[in-house]
Amino acid sequence: MLPSLRTSIITDPPNGLLPSLTPAAAAAKRDRLERLGNPAGAIDMGLQDRCLVFPTSVPPMIPYRYNSNYQIVQTGDAVMVQAEMIHEARIIRLDRSSHLPSNIRQWLGDSVGHWEGATLVVETTNFNDAGGFYGDAGGMYGWDRNMHVVERFSLLDANTILYRFEVEDPTAYTRPWKGELTMTRVLNPPFEYACHEGNRDLPNILKLSASQPE
Repeated sequence: MLPSLRTSIITDPPNGLLPSLTPAAAAAKRDRLERLGNPAGAIDMGLQDRCLVFPTSVPPMIPYRYNSNYQIVQTGDAVMVQAEMIHEARIIRLDRSSHLPSNIRQWLGDSVGHWEGATLVVETTNFNDAGGFYGDAGGMYGWDRNMHVVERFSLLDANTILYRFEVEDPTAYTRPWKGELTMTRVLNPPFEYACHEGNRDLPNILKLSASQPE
């Protein structure tokens, strides 16, 4: 973060806290956390536990406790943002102005971008419901099919991006919310991220959970 007295990525609400969940979303969160804590099978584990997708890949790109680097590659008709964690690559299309049909749903949504001066503005819709609600990754938020995100990428200087975002999801939150953070350029590309070593972690987690006394 740039030196300031601000203590939260969230800029709106002004208190720096996520808005309250809707009653339906709060109930879904309780159910999700219960299944995460006492999984009956792999489907109850988080997407990151199954090495499918990590929430830092999903807009808005909120950093995690570690491995929160991104590699950004720009071409004439697209911008690719690859997240270090589980190495998901999000493609931001610059060559179309409309989104995919509403029946096509994706974990990372459908991102369409355009330039407003020197700022890249990206609108993302068409999420699926697989993100669960707000507990898949150490308390990080989740997403559902109604989430709508607008991101703005602006260069503050040659080595710093100001990243601002707005989130609207009427089935999840009681009001829209906004945030911002800065991203600092590093010289080296991210290391390859190996999720499961030999892909044994998930079976071992489930065995351990099944062996715990009630």
